[in-house]
Amino acid sequence: MSAWLPSAPCSRVCVESVGSPAAVPRALLRLAVLLAVLLFGIVLIPVVGRLAAVWRDRLTRTWCRTIVRATGVRLRITGAAPPGGGLLLVANHISWLDIPLLAAVRPARMLAKAEIRQWPVAGVLTASSGALFIERDRLRALPRTVERIADSLRGGSAVVVFPEGSTWCGRAQGRFRRAAFQAALDAAVPVQPVHLHYRFDGGAATTAPAFVGSDSLLTSVWRVVSARALVAEVRVEPVLPAGSAPDRRTLALAAETATTGAAHAGTAVVETADAHRRSADADQRTAEAHRRSANSNAYAHL
Repeated sequence: MSAWLPSAPCSRVCVESVGSPAAVPRALLRLAVLLAVLLFGIVLIPVVGRLAAVWRDRLTRTWCRTIVRATGVRLRITGAAPPGGGLLLVANHISWLDIPLLAAVRPARMLAKAEIRQWPVAGVLTASSGALFIERDRLRALPRTVERIADSLRGGSAVVVFPEGSTWCGRAQGRFRRAAFQAALDAAVPVQPVHLHYRFDGGAATTAPAFVGSDSLLTSVWRVVSARALVAEVRVEPVLPAGSAPDRRTLALAAETATTGAAHAGTAVVETADAHRRSADADQRTAEAHRRSANSNAYAHL
């Protein structure tokens, strides 16, 4: 592996264990449904590809939402991306689930590492979606990759890029690398920042969906389908218009700040909810104490 490649300090140590023996039947059912949804989509790819763009995008979004729901994960999307025209979608990267989540916002070509081609099922899906593959260990290939992204953007396509260059566990976020933002500048298209966040339905953030370190894809998928009450939150931030930044460094920083700000806002909401919950619990304990005291006094007078 080249020394210049971006990497994250996250490992399997960061990832929460959420499964239990009791969850196995439910996990197996979810896994079977997920495979059925994926295979159904693969079979229909040639048919869907002949449809008008508006119908193709609508069906793709529906299918990707169904993929997420098949894993048992609830999906919540806030905001919307421009529905047409060249657009560079950038987001923080946590899980393999990030890919269908972003496609649920707007179907797009994805910049993916070349190794994904070898993944079972996912490799076929990624290649058939028109993904732009990058050989990450070949620095000399990077300018050509930027050109290909720019050409796609000029042609009116949306392209998804994870500028951190590596997955993080979700409790922290990496710096946005600048190269892909040059493509947006060259093509004169807007940039759409998106923040991805995973939590339990009760509000607590979780690293369970993370796909980091030495995790295998199957291990990560099993952890997701084994979990209860997972929620995937997709926050679509205000778009950064074409020409709003003078260079790729400024543009990358603006996109990173937008997603990091969303993360901080999400954390504040969770912390506020936790504070309200703790306050309610304290009030309930106080009420129970008063009730026990009143009962004791009543018994004393008998």
